[in-house]
Amino acid sequence: MFGGVGGGSGVVCGAVSAAWGGHGGGELAVWKAGGAFVPLDPEYPADRLSFMVADSGARVVVSAGEGLAGVAVGDARVVLLDQEQIDSSDALLDVRLSADQLAYVIYTSGSTGRPKGVAVAHGGVANLAAAMRPVLGVGVGVSVLQFASFSFDAAVLDVAATLSGGGTLAIASADERTEPSALADMIESTGVTTASVVPSLLSVLDPATVSGVRNWVLGAELLTGELASRWAPQAQVWNTYGPTEATVMATAGPVDATTRPTGEPPPIGRPLGNVRTYVLDGFLHPVPVGATGELYVAGPGVARGYVGRPELTAERFVACPFAEGGGGERMYRTGDLARWTTDGRLSFVGRADEQVKVRGFRVEPGEVEAVLAGHPGVRQAAVVVREDRPGDKRLVGYVVPEAEAGAEAGDLEIQSVQEHLAQALPDYMRPASVVVLETLPLTVNGKVDRSALPAPDFAARVMGREPRTDVERVLCVLFAEVLGLERVGVEDGFFELGGDSISSMQLASRARRAGLVVTPRQVFEEKTPEGIAAVVRRTDEARTAVDIGVGDVPWTPVMRASGERAARPGFAQWVVLAVPGGLGADILAAGLSAVLDTHDMLRARTVPGEARFTVGERGSVDAASLVSRVDAVRAGAETVRELTERAAGDAAGRLDPVSGAMVRAVWVDTGPERVGQLVFVAHHLVVDGVSWRVLVPDLRVACEAAAEGRVPELDPVGASFRRWAELLAAEAVTEKRVAELDGWLHLLGEAGTRAQLARRELDSCVDTVGTLRRHTWTVPPEQTETLLNRTPTAFHCGVDDILLAALAGAVAHWRPEAAAGLLVDVEGHGREPLGGHDVDLSRTVGWFAATHPVRLDTSGIDLVEARAGGPAAGALLKSVKEQLRALPGGDGLGYELLRHLNPRTAPVLRTRPAPDIGFNYMGRFASDVRASSADGAWQVRGETAIGGSSDPDTPLRHLVDAGAMVQDAPGGGRPELTLTLSRPAHLVTDDEAAELGRTWLELLGGLAAHTDAPASGGHTPSDFPLLDLAQDEVDEFEGTPGPTAGPEPS
Repeated sequence: MFGGVGGGSGVVCGAVSAAWGGHGGGELAVWKAGGAFVPLDPEYPADRLSFMVADSGARVVVSAGEGLAGVAVGDARVVLLDQEQIDSSDALLDVRLSADQLAYVIYTSGSTGRPKGVAVAHGGVANLAAAMRPVLGVGVGVSVLQFASFSFDAAVLDVAATLSGGGTLAIASADERTEPSALADMIESTGVTTASVVPSLLSVLDPATVSGVRNWVLGAELLTGELASRWAPQAQVWNTYGPTEATVMATAGPVDATTRPTGEPPPIGRPLGNVRTYVLDGFLHPVPVGATGELYVAGPGVARGYVGRPELTAERFVACPFAEGGGGERMYRTGDLARWTTDGRLSFVGRADEQVKVRGFRVEPGEVEAVLAGHPGVRQAAVVVREDRPGDKRLVGYVVPEAEAGAEAGDLEIQSVQEHLAQALPDYMRPASVVVLETLPLTVNGKVDRSALPAPDFAARVMGREPRTDVERVLCVLFAEVLGLERVGVEDGFFELGGDSISSMQLASRARRAGLVVTPRQVFEEKTPEGIAAVVRRTDEARTAVDIGVGDVPWTPVMRASGERAARPGFAQWVVLAVPGGLGADILAAGLSAVLDTHDMLRARTVPGEARFTVGERGSVDAASLVSRVDAVRAGAETVRELTERAAGDAAGRLDPVSGAMVRAVWVDTGPERVGQLVFVAHHLVVDGVSWRVLVPDLRVACEAAAEGRVPELDPVGASFRRWAELLAAEAVTEKRVAELDGWLHLLGEAGTRAQLARRELDSCVDTVGTLRRHTWTVPPEQTETLLNRTPTAFHCGVDDILLAALAGAVAHWRPEAAAGLLVDVEGHGREPLGGHDVDLSRTVGWFAATHPVRLDTSGIDLVEARAGGPAAGALLKSVKEQLRALPGGDGLGYELLRHLNPRTAPVLRTRPAPDIGFNYMGRFASDVRASSADGAWQVRGETAIGGSSDPDTPLRHLVDAGAMVQDAPGGGRPELTLTLSRPAHLVTDDEAAELGRTWLELLGGLAAHTDAPASGGHTPSDFPLLDLAQDEVDEFEGTPGPTAGPEPS
């Protein structure tokens, strides 16, 4: 056929995919005549197709219908198959092909702003077919899924390997490529047993619906351990790798059926037959096993080069120094980073340049940037790929408008920019969102700081109207889940909010689980929840999951403040529990498994280099692998204590946030006749003090159920930590929070105005966790009872107010120059209500802690009288209470939101002074008297309720960290209030720390004594929020005598 329209040996044919229905026959026709083909996708913009025809030198262009509408073909002959009578024959042609003769040209994204054509020879195709037939399992009568689009070089693999092996191609239609259920039906009806697809397709398919496929060959995208673990048990899964320049694939390897969901991505295998791969350093020297280097490919699959681009060809196709005989062989420099494993397989590490893959297609951000910058209203442009959730890569464009008189950033019409992109780029290269900025952020070297580009605010595009029907309500929830938004209105467009073809498939899949039948095509056509609700069909099983805690979870402010060091293994908390003798590792594993399945963040994994977690599904963490036993059957009490302490430290060091080992449980087995010890360790990124109040009772309930042969059933969790983190991110950019900025700036003061409490500032290289010295004091029991009960009642305040007032007075006595304006970082539990959001965090486990600065002025207080229990003690407490109540925004949450989650306000706050003093009241740890036993099983043991550890090289944030904790005694004894001061050994001496601690203790004693004095206590102005009162007016109303309670809050 090709010969009948002017084709022949060496002739390049542009082929519009619609011309030959199933394009495999078209490829074979061109090859049979000795020609080469250039696939032309009719979905591409006409200008791009015109460039590809001209650049490739196509002399014949075959199409049908309107496939060439608007495409300039120059001197090429146009053949419309639906209008011309073409001679065709099955006769063999007298055509001889050489291995280096051109087979096809595939165009990929180019960094210069125009696509580049990769010229691939017949020798590479022949080697690919021979090497991949065994991987695909192709043979006579085998049905192979043809899924890849015509413009994707993976289609060459399907055609060449399948047809040359006598197999049958089952070609997916356009609808089947976008509709998972339709594709599954087609696979079943055609008897497909092997398929080569991208991993993102498997993420939206249900393994049960395609059980007949025995061989899945995956490539073009990263295959995660989680996805591999879902599919490898039921079929043979292959992970492959290969750039277009190496003829589709260069390596392949089977995926282990025992791959764990929290494990590393599976290796990309070993080189195909006749292919050689090298992992080299910058001097083209091989790197050792396990070391990272750039991946090079040599062998018959290496392409001829880039059409008409000799400079770029010379840059990427370089002489191979390892060629036998040293004669002229080239290797392709992939730009990918990899490393060899000890068993001779390759692991993919990442890119060495800016090239990325989106939905399996290579994209050079530079090409998209060039098109964006070509818009007449755009002065500067930048493009990045964001992966805000695992596997969900999206292109995001950033533009700075042309500066015109009176014009503002918001004046640029985004719709016109999107239309401009659609005219020049195929769908997969168009940004999901275009963000308008006044300026692009720059590094100190004047380059665009891509890490500082803000995330697109899809939430700002959400309209207001609420759903009216149950179906609309379900769809709004599903839209928000798939797109990672807090809420979606019924008139909001899926694609306008950042959706794409893959996420539309995910939406369809989730809708089906919720009892609604929705197709991706319906999502594309109807776009909004309102529109889709009008066309959906219901299924029999309706189930809606409104708050799903799995998936991508952004870091909260407290985590961002701690930086990347927070993700290291040793940053941990633990509790030591007394447990029944002979507990058993199997019982403990069963109980821990129930706890892991209940509390999402315990299944989290950190993502190296990124401020986010990935939380796996229930059952994705093997609890048994996290349980260990220490033999202490014959050990004495002191030895048991030492073994327990050592076990806590060892377990903390063996945590691995990257792999998902966020918890460990160590059973110190003292035998069946004695109470044992259990060390329950968790990485601090996923727990805090409040979390342990949930985890310890849950573990007890679960273990007791398992010991009795029952299935553990724990109380449900309210809001997920994921939802809370997303709410914080949305809250940080609200107008209400941004309005707090001036208040926080006033509170912190200008740089250089803070009183210096030590001879020098903290040095991050010298003053580290490893230099910390801790001092502890215990408040007398009778004073503790007063401070915990009568003082809060008398002064209408919290225990934290009491502790902080005494601490502020102690620092003022220790360093009088700081009395007029002491900056203190106050850490709270962070579970504060957010206005307008009804979230129940009472059983939610995670690191919620929130810190905010306060400025405390105690200069008007007689501290000697306060220590003695006189009226000045009450004045001190009232003054500090009022200053704490005068925070911007009222709740203190706004500071960290603006400091760490708002890119506009963060740089301003970063320049202000940081407090020298940190304060944290961890609250009260009650004794669990439920079902109490004489041996005290399941009670917290140890010197402190919660132990902890940190990386010794972590820089200290404060000159002094003050902490307090209340722990109830087992059996109803008196509670114990413990004070702790931590300080760097090089800056605060033992004597200075002892003086500060004693004064804190004495001021608390003074407050306790004053509480029991006549006429003590009373209200403060903040107790009457609807009235504008001063403290002296409140005292007058109450008839409370006493000195001035210090300055009024400004």
